[in-house]
Amino acid sequence: MPSSHLILCRPLLLLPPILPSISVFSSEATLCTRWPKCWSFSFSIIPSKNKEHPGLISFRMDWLDLLAVQGTLKMPSLPLCAFLLRFHHTTPVACCFSKTLSGEKYTDPFKLGWRDLKGLYEDIRKELFISTAELKEMSEYYFDGKGKAFRPIIVVLMARACNIHHNNSRNVQASQRAIALIAEMIHTASLVHDDVIDDASSRRGKHTVNKIWGEKKAVLAGDLILSAASIALARVGNTTVISILTQVIEDLVRGEFLQLGSKENENERFAHYLEKTFKKTASLIANSCKAVSVLGCPDPAVHEIAFEYGKNVGIAFQLIDDVLDFTSCSDQMGKPTSADLKLGLATGPVLFACQQFPEMNAMIMRRFSSPGDVDRARQYVLQSDGVQQTTYLAQRYCHKAVREISKLRPSPERDALIQLSEIVLSRDK
Repeated sequence: MPSSHLILCRPLLLLPPILPSISVFSSEATLCTRWPKCWSFSFSIIPSKNKEHPGLISFRMDWLDLLAVQGTLKMPSLPLCAFLLRFHHTTPVACCFSKTLSGEKYTDPFKLGWRDLKGLYEDIRKELFISTAELKEMSEYYFDGKGKAFRPIIVVLMARACNIHHNNSRNVQASQRAIALIAEMIHTASLVHDDVIDDASSRRGKHTVNKIWGEKKAVLAGDLILSAASIALARVGNTTVISILTQVIEDLVRGEFLQLGSKENENERFAHYLEKTFKKTASLIANSCKAVSVLGCPDPAVHEIAFEYGKNVGIAFQLIDDVLDFTSCSDQMGKPTSADLKLGLATGPVLFACQQFPEMNAMIMRRFSSPGDVDRARQYVLQSDGVQQTTYLAQRYCHKAVREISKLRPSPERDALIQLSEIVLSRDK
């Protein structure tokens, strides 16, 4: 019996997605995966010649530049056409790889990273040595150990991965660990300032600094954290690294200015959104990764790998954050949902939804300021495939991140960075 070959091609953004799911069984690992119908892919089926298991079929799937998978499927007791029909309309499941590209079992990236981050928040508080009691309390407010420490984890894992790639050293240098602390301090200072600009009242499940102490004091607390980070950075003593991380602070300011504006031209909006996303979120991750690679390896190619990984993971992280603003509840997020709409911001789900509901253009231009705009826009997003398309875009960025980091020599840290890209996609807060 000849193999049947099925090719589906759908233009991106035009059709609502029907998410198939598939379970793959092979001698290497169990893989559950999903893909949007709007992506082109090919699917080949070859009946198994295994007499002991006549119900099995072999397959191969290719998704453009994304992924190629082959293995064996357990054939149900259905005609092939009925099986294919069911195959295309089953319930979606999350992407879950049980093994890394190097074949080793995954190590929890957070446990692996925390080996080099013990005492992280205590060390940060030491950097914030302040004699004034109130200013000290304000500056230390978010360094309570309840954050995800996502950025420091990425930084120390990247440091180890680059060190191993360069000279098989499994130690993190003191200067590289300092970059992890500095990254968390810059990030936290930006949160304090963002909350002032946004007039936010809650973050991480508690009142914001500006809500408790007022806007003027909150601005000063954010400035103090930034100054402490700058002093710590100066102690690293590497002018290239200082230049790299100074760029982050510039990007944060420019990104905030981009967020305060908007584009009338629909074709420019998405580029504007992605540029803002890079500057406000991804630049810190990308440049921190690059900084530790510079400290651990002289090869510019490795510096570029580290930067590109951080950039793509950072953009994906923010895309998912924008999705969660529509799909998660306030208790999960630790801050109000639909907050971006209330601030007049058109994020990925809104921009994709606008392609299906052009009447949203007027709302975007007036920054959802008319009565009922926020509720109507939210309903349009949930009725559209904006959430799904933004998720697919995040998947593409994560794929790029994995492709970059896979260029490094195999190591548990490299594989943990690969797994972190999956965690970014599957997080719910």
